[in-house]
Amino acid sequence: MFDSLWIEKYRPKTFEDIILSEENSSIVEKYKADNEIPNLLFAGCQGVGKTTLAKVLVNDVLDCQYLYINASDENGIDTIRSKVTQFAQTRSLDGKVKVIILDECDGLSQEAQRALRNTMEEYAEITRFILTANYGHRIIPALQSRCQSLDLTPPLEACQDRVKHILSEEKVSVTDEQWDVLKKFIKNTYPDFRKIINEVQKYCRDNTLKIKSTDNCETFAKNIIELIDKGAVLKLRKYIIENEDKFNSDYPTLLKMIFDQLEACSALNEEQTKMCIVIVAEALYRSAFVADQEINCFSCLVQIGQSVNN
Repeated sequence: MFDSLWIEKYRPKTFEDIILSEENSSIVEKYKADNEIPNLLFAGCQGVGKTTLAKVLVNDVLDCQYLYINASDENGIDTIRSKVTQFAQTRSLDGKVKVIILDECDGLSQEAQRALRNTMEEYAEITRFILTANYGHRIIPALQSRCQSLDLTPPLEACQDRVKHILSEEKVSVTDEQWDVLKKFIKNTYPDFRKIINEVQKYCRDNTLKIKSTDNCETFAKNIIELIDKGAVLKLRKYIIENEDKFNSDYPTLLKMIFDQLEACSALNEEQTKMCIVIVAEALYRSAFVADQEINCFSCLVQIGQSVNN
């Protein structure tokens, strides 16, 4: 069963394999029918399929020459002036438009983004651009206005159906009770479908799904909030470390669990709840790029404690 990673084994190769909303599906269908695309900006959290759709468009739909650059690794203006401009300024041998995929384009500096805008305009006749971004608001307005933007967050039910299909293909037996637990897990991890697939594969052993109910996790999150309310920071850290199995040592998941319990917490008044929601949201935002997820999480919990006890 583990001869290959499921996320690679079941990575979409054609447009029909990609999970899209009805609206996005009809838009991409038009690209396929017209055999051309405008400049595109694909937004959405990590794991929703932005890069996969970009590559399917250039390989399966357009069948054109393209350049791929991970802009989080090559994020300076020199990348735009050298690699991007050199590729964009020459015509393809077959006369088709060429495409430049700039993955994680929100990692580009603002100076590089301004240079990209100029390149995009100058070579519009022969080159198209597909930009992907985990955080669309980090793309400067001048670039956004030159692209058709699509939020690629997939429908939840479609994600659940795809997981069920993969389990069937892998001949994994799943009881109705296990499926109910798995659907809850998918909902809590959504919309990061890549993470969903990776975690589900970890739960499968000997052609059997071995996943525990998340009810205890909800109690765990409630206990954390109670410890925060008591100001017991040292006890809180010890309690979380001793129970890392309940959130698979994934601190962004822990933050989401705490977020889900905030509104139901009787220890918080309405203003405190609102403030805590903002604190958790900011910590989740930082989790995309911080070096240490554990420190980020505990910093968030300390801030919540200060807000609650002031």
